[in-house]
Amino acid sequence: MNLFEGRQVDYLPIDMVYHDLGHTLQATVCTAKILEGARAMLPPSMLSRRDCEVLLAAVLLHDTGFLKRKGDSEGTGAKYTLMHERRSCEFAAILLPRFGFANQEIVDVTTAIRCTGPGNRIARMAFSRPNARTLAAMLVTADYLAQMAASDYVYELPFLYLEFEEGYDFAQVPPEERPFASAADLIRKTPDFWGSFVRPMLDADLEGVYRYIPPLPDGNNPYIVAVERNIEHVRCLAKAPPVSLDPFLLPQRSVTSA
Repeated sequence: MNLFEGRQVDYLPIDMVYHDLGHTLQATVCTAKILEGARAMLPPSMLSRRDCEVLLAAVLLHDTGFLKRKGDSEGTGAKYTLMHERRSCEFAAILLPRFGFANQEIVDVTTAIRCTGPGNRIARMAFSRPNARTLAAMLVTADYLAQMAASDYVYELPFLYLEFEEGYDFAQVPPEERPFASAADLIRKTPDFWGSFVRPMLDADLEGVYRYIPPLPDGNNPYIVAVERNIEHVRCLAKAPPVSLDPFLLPQRSVTSA
């Protein structure tokens, strides 16, 4: 909280709209729910108390790479979109020794954080031990499910697009190489992103750890249900002509709010 609110000597408050403190807290809650179920179902040798602490450190720090240092007045932290996982790992490596984390534990934290990038598939990563891979699977699962299940997810998508654009501009990515031509284009591609990328990854690469989340009374997973509801809403929006999306593309919040 102190870090994201700018009460650390070297850092400014988070100035993101989509990847803000709320997202980190949502991901932390989802991680805690995964751990709650996993601790009840798995033997201690597969998920120790210290493993849980390592995972919670990873989720709390996984987006610190969006933070700007004091004196960095150009743009928002979104300019670091394409490198924020690396910056988050660098921050974790500096911070965690102060809290008694051993070198190997810091490696587990930073490896898990690197896996949260869409281009850093967990299947291609090397892990120090089987438990470390499971922790990374839990982090990536919580990162995706928390944001896509959020009640305001659909209305935050235009802000996500603006963050992407600032990151691509900063990295000087040519327009023709960017995955989204507009916020409306991102909205239209979101259902396929869920159905063809995230949903299969949850079951395969990420070991189905979302199943540890305590179910609803009807047996369904609360996060999957919420995501599917949001995706159905997005599908309805995606059918609309571009001009009809214009009022939606600048929703309730100012892009300068945190």
